[in-house]
Amino acid sequence: MKKALVILLNLAFLTVFAQVPQAIKYQAVARNNGGAILLNQSIGLQLSILSDSSLGPVVYAEIHQLTTNAYGLINLEIGRGAIVSGNFAGIDWSRGLFFVKMEIDENGGSNYSFLGITQLVSVPYAMYANSSGIPKMTDAQRD
Repeated sequence: MKKALVILLNLAFLTVFAQVPQAIKYQAVARNNGGAILLNQSIGLQLSILSDSSLGPVVYAEIHQLTTNAYGLINLEIGRGAIVSGNFAGIDWSRGLFFVKMEIDENGGSNYSFLGITQLVSVPYAMYANSSGIPKMTDAQRD
């Protein structure tokens, strides 16, 4: 009985740590409207995930209050900001194209100016996960 309980607890522990993180790493250099790098400055960012096209509906939006470093660099994780709308974990990534819309308030507030929109594309880790590390079988091996 004791061994069975230990095994169940270990399986539960492994299941917890085997989950895919619900976030996307994002790094950028913050610039003002004139293109000057914002050094050691508090900024406000709003990131929205759009579906289907660069003009598509917002399926998730969040805000971040950050401070750039001495090089104007910011690091954040999309999916871990203050939620404006939607549910990051509920996005069905299999249903088509997705885009990230970025807006900034260079004074650290919430008066956002449009920065741009970029399409989310596959990364090597996701392409590997698609095949699950299993080599493809030939027709002869399947038969």
